[in-house]
Order: sequence, then C-alpha cells, then structure tokens
Amino acid sequence: MRALVTGCAGFLGSHLSEYLIANDYYVIGIDNLCTGSAENIRNLPKKKFKFVKGDITKKIKVAGKIDEIYNLASPASPLHYQRMPIETMFANSLGVKNLLELAIKKDAAFLHTSTSEVYGNPLIHPQVESYFGNVNPIGPRACYDESKRFAEALIINYQQRFGMKTRIARIFNTYGPRMAINDGRVMPNFIMQAINNEPITVYGKGEQTRSFCYVSDTIEGLYRLMKCNYSMPVNIGNPQENKIIELAEIIIKLTGSKSKIIYKDMPKDDPERRKPDISLAKKLLSWEPKIGLEEGLSKTIPWFRQFVRKQPKR
Repeated sequence: MRALVTGCAGFLGSHLSEYLIANDYYVIGIDNLCTGSAENIRNLPKKKFKFVKGDITKKIKVAGKIDEIYNLASPASPLHYQRMPIETMFANSLGVKNLLELAIKKDAAFLHTSTSEVYGNPLIHPQVESYFGNVNPIGPRACYDESKRFAEALIINYQQRFGMKTRIARIFNTYGPRMAINDGRVMPNFIMQAINNEPITVYGKGEQTRSFCYVSDTIEGLYRLMKCNYSMPVNIGNPQENKIIELAEIIIKLTGSKSKIIYKDMPKDDPERRKPDISLAKKLLSWEPKIGLEEGLSKTIPWFRQFVRKQPKR
C-alpha cells in the first residue's frame, strides 16, 4: 500500500507515518514545516518513506499510485493558528480542495482530520456527531473552527457528487511524545512548567474540562476509520473527562515538581466542557482508547525531560 500523509512532520503526522510504515506501507509525506519539525521524521526508514517539502494550498504533484491520503496539514494550536489565521483558513479550504482533486485523480481513499473544535463551546454534553455545534464565526478561534467546519462540508459534497471514499475524523485533545513544547496548549505548557519548577498557569478556576487521548490510541482510531466504509464524521477521542485543575495536580505529582498553581483570566471563546461520545466509533470501528491519563503521562513526561536535557545551558 502507498499512502500520502500531509502534515507528516507534525505531532500526529509523524506518529501516523511511523504507524503506517510498521504496517508495511510506503509513505510519501508532505509538510511545509510551518509548525512541524523535520526532527520528528528523521528516523523514518528511507526505503519506506519519502519526504516532500510542500504546501497543500499550492498545486500538488505526486508520481505513481496512491492508495490512501491522510490529511493532517493544518496549524492546530491556538498559538499557531492565531499567528497564521489566513494560512490556516486556506489550508482547510483550498488545501482540502486540492487534496480531494488529487484523490479523484489517483482513485485514492481520503481521510481528513477534523477536530472537536467544530463543536465550539458546546451546549450539549457529551458531544455526539449529530450535534451542530456552538461556534463564534468571527471570534479569535474562528480561523480554525470555521475552516474545519467548511472542510467537512466540502468533503461531504465531493463525496456525494463524485462517489469518493472519504472519511472525517473529529479528533479530541491528543497528547504524547513529539508534541511541540511551545505550541501553547495545556498539556505541553503544564509539563514544561512542572519540569522547570515554574508556576503552572491555570485559566479561570480550572473547572473547565477536557478529554485527553494518548497518541497511539488516536492513531489506531484514524487507521481503523480509513478502513471503514463510512463517510460521515466520527469522534476519535477519550471519553475520560478531567478538570484542568486535576490535570495540573496529576502532572505535579508525576513530575515530582515544586511548582505552585497560579490563576489567570479565561481566554475568549475557550470551551468550558469537552468530552466525546464515542458510541459510533465503538460500533463502526470496534475502537476505544486503551491508555488512561496517568499511564499516558508516564509515557509522555520522559520525552519532555529528554528534550530539556538536550537544550544548551544558559
């Protein structure tokens, strides 16, 4: 099997490329490295992996057969997409259109990684795929939220017109080794602050919730979704719901940190609760997460410690 993975040098893209190669795929990876890191794919075997530095918003040329296309190309953290709002919107609109056209040309199955952010600040809990969401279309997160919603609509319309094999994964918070330490999301922020014994920054009272899925579980869910004959969105996430203040306390405990917790005002449009209903994934994919939060953090924290040790001392 030959797969194209866009965003291959990112956190999820590098893990997916590694997973596919382990399952006897040849992988062609595309990334413009605006948020990804070449270090993430440095150890992938050259006989099974080819890297192309490119931008999906430009014309895409790929020689030879392609069986599957996995689209993971988009800034995903608020820090990054608010710095590159127009680029983010183009990646999830023009970029998705270009990949759909390529999938038609190659007769390839197409999987798009959407996001739980399409639900916005949800008014129902947990979030089920039939929920339309509660998104501010002109807020600070809209460049990501709304472009991901547009991408889903575009994919569904291509699928209906051309009879394509398309898949849409609504990914909830995922964590693990190779996360960018400076991407502004809660997990790397807390871990780095704890390792350095710095104050851990909690927004609001820390009562807002998230559901954290370890990266190997998310990747397994994406792979199973690609192999499933279902074209509508499917939630991929861990239904274990944790308060942010609980996450901070667990990380302090596991790192043996001396950090204290400090509180700051909540960012605008930050969701108050987030938890996936994964009934559909269980039914269609026979999938559910296997790794709990403390086990996953125990696999993740050593990677961050190793990263810190490699940095030159000031």
